Amino acid sequence: MSTMSHPNTVLIVDFGSQVTQLIARRVREAGVYSEIAPFQSADEAFRRLKPKAVILSGGPASAAELGSPRVPDIIFESGVPLLGICYGEQAMCAQLGGRVEESDHREFGRAFLEIEDDCALFKDIWAPGTRHQVWMSHGDRVTALPPGFKVVGTSSGAPFAAIADDGRKYYGVQFHPEVAHTPDGAKLIANFVHEIAGLKGDWTMAAYRDQAVEAIRKQVGSGKVICALSGGVDSSVAALLTHEAVGEQLTCILVDHGLMRKNEAAEVVQMFREHYNVPLILIDASDRFLKALEGETDPEKKRKTIGHLFIEVFEEEAKKLGGADFLVQGTLYPDVIESVSFTGGPSVTIKSHHNVGGLPERINMKLVEPLRELFKDEVRALGRELGLPEHFIGRHPFPGPGLAIRCPGSVTREKLDILRAADAIYLDEIRKAGLYDAIWQAFAVLLPVQTVGVMGDGRTYEYVCALRAVTSVDGMTADFYQFDMEFLGRAATRIINEVRGINRVVYDVTSKPPGTIEWE
Repeated sequence: MSTMSHPNTVLIVDFGSQVTQLIARRVREAGVYSEIAPFQSADEAFRRLKPKAVILSGGPASAAELGSPRVPDIIFESGVPLLGICYGEQAMCAQLGGRVEESDHREFGRAFLEIEDDCALFKDIWAPGTRHQVWMSHGDRVTALPPGFKVVGTSSGAPFAAIADDGRKYYGVQFHPEVAHTPDGAKLIANFVHEIAGLKGDWTMAAYRDQAVEAIRKQVGSGKVICALSGGVDSSVAALLTHEAVGEQLTCILVDHGLMRKNEAAEVVQMFREHYNVPLILIDASDRFLKALEGETDPEKKRKTIGHLFIEVFEEEAKKLGGADFLVQGTLYPDVIESVSFTGGPSVTIKSHHNVGGLPERINMKLVEPLRELFKDEVRALGRELGLPEHFIGRHPFPGPGLAIRCPGSVTREKLDILRAADAIYLDEIRKAGLYDAIWQAFAVLLPVQTVGVMGDGRTYEYVCALRAVTSVDGMTADFYQFDMEFLGRAATRIINEVRGINRVVYDVTSKPPGTIEWE
């Protein structure tokens, strides 16, 4: 899966925990490269990556049951340092000669760990005799240790809450150090990779930039490359990195489907053409898109129409350029993990994702994906490294289908103009209040509902505008942002006064789940 070689890698074996990605992020925050492999293919991943240390994740299975997921023998035979978390600790114990049983005392949520003894994992963090808050989530428990292990921490429900075999550099914890609810967890993971595995913290975006540029040059050779720019951070960083590698061999294409935010296309064009001198073609295809969307109210059909048409327009432009050998895509590591997760990815498609899927096969191009090993926060750090302006790097995510999915019901040019104006005012107020960076995503939605209002002495019958703002870490779950009423009143007044066509504003207080972040 990796497109570059990383001599100092930590392999994370995924047993199906909801928070496995967090382990990978904590290791990377400690400056060490990490990759996740589902337990079924962990043997192959171990041989390929030759990791210097392994972390075993939590998971829903019971290690006490026959046929439960196992740690590949090659990992124990290799002698590399090992950290087992929750199910990982139990699997390690069960396979090394200890015993795991179903417990009548389950522990979920906050618990307190009593430190019983010294070990390298706790060095300079937790001293014997102290007590620390951790986050538990388990039903089974270890009831007998394998030879060579000692207990270093206990909790009320887990007599073997932390165990260590300093000789072999094997450690097991029943709690989850990767989650924020274990306040010292990130330090423990850093101790494991630095002190125990002896790895230097030299995985930085500056180093990654150099490696990625090399890898792109090697892959592309003298070939022609095109990149679909969306105006978002991912595609922009991927484009700049590729441009640094192959210069004029790259042409960027920005398809303006008429569904972008106010002045968005113009800003992106200015940034790329003037500031970075990257060859960029701007296609105004708004008429084609709006004609195709006419009268369409089904959200899935809207997404699919936009996706298909995007491919069509892009294909025409690529032909005009005389074709290309490679297509740059801003695929990120979470997309890669999801597509190989051992449950076969999410079983239910909530919404179809819009990227340039389908393009490479149709135009017979190979993919260049320079960001496929990175998490979103790493892409932002790489953007800074490449000199992208801060206001651009910190931008809220924006969906591929654009404003079409913030316009429930049928999409028209008039509705889009109203929505664009309202959205710009809302974001302007958020920026003025200094709240933009505290919010993951904020936007306006134009509802297919008209209500009676009074303006001056006249009666109006106009649209309702809903405002949405959420906080989130990764977009998987989200809470609505708690604005004070004064802010909402100010934003609503401006929208109603300055945007013709809106006479009522409401605020959406739904979290995800049960709602999604976008309305469609």
